[in-house]
Amino acid sequence: MRGGSPAHYTVSRIQKLRRVMPASAKKRALIVIAVLVCVAAAGAGVYFYRLHRPLAGANAGTAPDLLSQLPSGAPAIAYIDVAALRKLQGSQLAAVLGLTGADPHEDREYADFVRDTGFDYARDLDRAAIAIWPASLLAAPGGSGSTEVLAIADGRFDEPKIEAYALRTGKVVTRGTQSFYEVPGNPPVSFAFLSPTRIVLTNTKDGGVLAPNPSATDQAMRERIERVAGAPIFAVARTDTLPNSFYANFKNAPQFEHLARSVQGLTLAGQPEGDQIHVAVDAECDSMKNALELSTLLDGFRMFGSMALSDPKARGKMTKEQAAFLIALASRVKVTNQDHWVRLTLDVTPDMLAPARPSHADPR
Repeated sequence: MRGGSPAHYTVSRIQKLRRVMPASAKKRALIVIAVLVCVAAAGAGVYFYRLHRPLAGANAGTAPDLLSQLPSGAPAIAYIDVAALRKLQGSQLAAVLGLTGADPHEDREYADFVRDTGFDYARDLDRAAIAIWPASLLAAPGGSGSTEVLAIADGRFDEPKIEAYALRTGKVVTRGTQSFYEVPGNPPVSFAFLSPTRIVLTNTKDGGVLAPNPSATDQAMRERIERVAGAPIFAVARTDTLPNSFYANFKNAPQFEHLARSVQGLTLAGQPEGDQIHVAVDAECDSMKNALELSTLLDGFRMFGSMALSDPKARGKMTKEQAAFLIALASRVKVTNQDHWVRLTLDVTPDMLAPARPSHADPR
């Protein structure tokens, strides 16, 4: 590599960016990197594929049938096979992920919900496919300005009980030929039974968004989905249609803006194994050169973050659990690149997830 070793290249790259970036822009850039790293951990259960060969035990495959029921055009989709994860029952990881069911003495509100509806996600949900339209895209002209989500789930549903529960505060509306139950809230939610074992839930107000059109899914998204379709949990997002307002955060750092614009899509996937989860996220760049530069920059920020977290003053602004979680992330995340791809990999353990899990006693 020109100019010296990779380590020297990393340091010089960071120093150059620090000179051209004001303090506010540096903070935003660090936040973006932190979010990118945390997304990998937040997608717990994601099993990731290597570029030309999968990780041990992974198999690419055709998209699950449930995905074909989602409306076309969503910039981000996710899939979770809860039935597969349910095999973790009895492990520490299952308890942290909430797959052991609710303890009525710890979570009375959820216990009441299970009693009234007959539905317990840890027991009755089998799989779910989710389409997401982020607020940053919908804020553009003609958009609603709030994130819209549509989910289709398979499982065991006690339709009479769920209907009665919804009608306590909600109402029935008709969209086309389908009856929906609208439940007030922030945001309000609508749902409908597509069959005795399938339900659709959404916060969208446009009934037309429910019409699936699998043939309209673009080729790039189909290829990204097929890379991870054999995983029990995965997520795919296209980033080549982000509005210019998103990149305004980097207006004082043109080099970083260039690299951010070079990312065409993100793919997450993963697989629990014992009491840990093999997690990773791939960023697909528009060139090998940009992939190398982004990989080097991310690894530099990872090292910079580790050094920053070693400062007691920085840790003093966080809770003990938050600091421990971020320190573990910074020390365990690995950044690599190959061809047009940049990969972050991480093995998530229960001790990392537990501090981030909200307490049952927390009313939020």
